Amino acid sequence: MKGMGAINGYFSRREQFLWLGSVGLIVLTFLLFRQSDYFSLVSSLIGVTALILCAKGNPLGQLLMIVFCLMYAAISLGYSYYGELLTYLLMCLPMAVFSFVAWIRHPYQGNHAQVTVYRITRRDLAVMVILTAAVTNLFYFLLSALHTVNLLPSTISVTTSFLAAYLTYKRSPYYALGYAANDVVLIILWVLASLSDPAYLSVVICFVVFLVNDLYAFFNWRQMERHQAAGTAAGGKEDASCSGI
Repeated sequence: MKGMGAINGYFSRREQFLWLGSVGLIVLTFLLFRQSDYFSLVSSLIGVTALILCAKGNPLGQLLMIVFCLMYAAISLGYSYYGELLTYLLMCLPMAVFSFVAWIRHPYQGNHAQVTVYRITRRDLAVMVILTAAVTNLFYFLLSALHTVNLLPSTISVTTSFLAAYLTYKRSPYYALGYAANDVVLIILWVLASLSDPAYLSVVICFVVFLVNDLYAFFNWRQMERHQAAGTAAGGKEDASCSGI
């Protein structure tokens, strides 16, 4: 009971509803289509749990995202979506590790359950654009050589994934919009896959749920950003007041 109270105190009612609704929809879809791919089901549940924790700025979300990257790469391999496989193994997985370390190293006022929000600079944006262009071109030729299914959306997925991963590492609220854009691309990719195998409809639902969670994450991070800015300003005034005594 004490543990449940702690959970209720940490997550708002809106967040509890979002997580329970997301889990319920994923499980319901799994049951309705009488699927037997429990690996995909567990992967989806881990992913959506990671997202609600990331929306809170909790580094544990990045730790779960590392697990999700490995599982999703395996699912992508099953459908020969080499773009997704390589994206998650060679890019999203390492970036999730880097992000986990970065979030752990930058707690907000000593609270390790919330990362300090960072406002990216023009230099950060310039670096992001250059790296994104380089990564996109590299993956396009690599995926083309591997005869990747649905090459164009797979390449666009690489672009949006890298943007999101970079912004996550930089602790910017806009990471969530990057992932939301990636969710839209992935919904299209897996809808195409489900046309030949209805079993992949559960993956489609998974990314629809991810889209809703990522949009909420952006909203919550913007609130965190304002709250932290106000807290920093208040702390600065107190310090100034004390130094004047």
